Amino acid sequence: MPSTIRIALLRGINVGTAKRVAMADLRALFEELGYGDVRTLLNSGNVVFTAPAAARGDPAARIQKALLARTGVEARVLTRTAAELEGVVAKNPLLGVASDPSRHLVAFLSSTLEESKLKPLLARDWGAERGAGGPGVAYLWLPGGILQSPLGRALERAMGDRVTSRNWATVLKLAALAGAPPRPAR
Repeated sequence: MPSTIRIALLRGINVGTAKRVAMADLRALFEELGYGDVRTLLNSGNVVFTAPAAARGDPAARIQKALLARTGVEARVLTRTAAELEGVVAKNPLLGVASDPSRHLVAFLSSTLEESKLKPLLARDWGAERGAGGPGVAYLWLPGGILQSPLGRALERAMGDRVTSRNWATVLKLAALAGAPPRPAR
């Protein structure tokens, strides 16, 4: 049985001065946990790695616990397989609307149970902003900017730390790093 390529998304590290983690330390932590081909993207908690074939289940809780023990940083960790991330890229319904990849977000949910909380938010009229659901994600188009976004703030209030977002450019880079065929940014 071959190993599985996974992507770990760490929520809220290296944002401002809080929760600082050096990427070299993060790579070392993953290697100490027995993961291979560990690569980080940017300085914001994006890790692509290979999990051994014998490893079962989602490694997120194990990574989260090790991160706290080694660095003292508490951060929610969400993982996706390369195939799941490829699906997120392929099924993006907002590509025809979103014109700036830095204002087009994918919010990754910690579990599919969170999708029920997401549906009422996405059903509302947000003016120029758009939202759409997908398996384990929400796609957001926030043309007025992320910090001032009513939809973004509502999502944060409803989900708390059970969601972490990446802009579309980062999602495409992660997909490429994981070996998934990227779609063109719009």
